[in-house]
Amino acid sequence: LICSELEGWIAQGKVSPGQPLREADISAQMGLSRGPVREAFRILEERGLVCCEKNRGVRVGNLTLGQVKEIYELRETLEGLIGRLAAERAGAAEKAALKGIVEEMADAEDVARYTQLNFKIHEMLAGCTQNAVLKEVYLRLVSRLHLFRSYVLRHQTGSAKRSYLEHKAIAEAVCAGEADEAEKRLKAHTRESLQHLIAIAEK
Repeated sequence: LICSELEGWIAQGKVSPGQPLREADISAQMGLSRGPVREAFRILEERGLVCCEKNRGVRVGNLTLGQVKEIYELRETLEGLIGRLAAERAGAAEKAALKGIVEEMADAEDVARYTQLNFKIHEMLAGCTQNAVLKEVYLRLVSRLHLFRSYVLRHQTGSAKRSYLEHKAIAEAVCAGEADEAEKRLKAHTRESLQHLIAIAEK
């Protein structure tokens, strides 16, 4: 629960890359002892979201643009596999849930809410593969992109409609059982997302 809360702070831009995270402050704020907070820091360090330095404490991690590109190189392959397997294996309940999230994305009134739904639909697509190892590897990889999230939140408004249409097309391909199309669209969506991040970083 502590990990989830802190990860949410990072994704929503409530804490910035390089910002100190003080064990005493967080334990007091959450009404917990320091032990669980310390353990949460250790887990988040393994995920690449925080840096624990001797005599310097814990700080929110950071990603260089080069590291983001490396993550996206691997992500594109994983997304393609997720699209193919999801189209082949998703059941009626999963398809209905995907359609529901797409409808929520269309009605999202602010960028923060849309971003939350964006993560949710990709997690659900990974679940539709019915491959627990693939889902775990994928979520662990993309969780590091939370470090770029506050940066993206400040610039994403203009691309929300394009992003929604891409997700709608992906969901339609999965729900129709079109494995080739779902794989192609998820790979293309990943490439477009990376180009968007590069454009932001180079402003």
